[in-house]
Amino acid sequence: MIAAQAALETKMLLRNGEQLLLTVVIPTLLLVLFSSVDIVDTGAGEAVDFLTPGVLALAVMSTAFTGQAIATGFERRYGVLKRLASSPLPRWGLMAAKTVSVLVTEVFQVVLLTVIAFALGWSPHGDPFSVLLLLILGTAAFSGLGLLMAGTLKAEATLAAGNLVFLLLLVGGGVIVPLDRFPSGAQHLLGLLPISALSDGLRDVLQHGAGTPWGDLGILAVWAVVGLAAAGKFFRWE
Repeated sequence: MIAAQAALETKMLLRNGEQLLLTVVIPTLLLVLFSSVDIVDTGAGEAVDFLTPGVLALAVMSTAFTGQAIATGFERRYGVLKRLASSPLPRWGLMAAKTVSVLVTEVFQVVLLTVIAFALGWSPHGDPFSVLLLLILGTAAFSGLGLLMAGTLKAEATLAAGNLVFLLLLVGGGVIVPLDRFPSGAQHLLGLLPISALSDGLRDVLQHGAGTPWGDLGILAVWAVVGLAAAGKFFRWE
């Protein structure tokens, strides 16, 4: 039942034009545009080496947070969640199916963006296991926050807030603009955001070949625990 629901969730996500815009089109355009045109000073080295980890982090956020929050919020509004909750599929099974759908979509995103980045001249380094761990914890953190938003706010508010947060974190989360371009006081606060921890951790590993970024993993773990716990406590099915 979980596999069937996960397949349905994935098909619905991939057929939704707005979701595709968030999950595929925007990250791809950002990667190609900012790697090809010298718009933002990304420091020494090739721009694509700086941008690719940040765009991978953005792709995770777009699927696990923004896309999932908006889709779940409208499912809740139209009574879809209430009907599914009364089906043989248990509530935890429905959430598991949504999680599987998010992971499957992220696999497609990572493969697509990786192929494009290689075509643009990307030269990654580092440990693949550290990258996988960062992506999993980042997914957990953003999923918890997305479900918390979808389960507590009205659908229209979730739509507005989800897109606004996406835009704000795109600009201030170290995805395109390095955090050291911001004032020193703001850098410390921005560095605690999950998108900053994910993008910086991926950049340390893939661009600089660093070891396991335990600090960034710790920040993501805290966000994941807090977000999932809050979503489990405050999520309303109706």
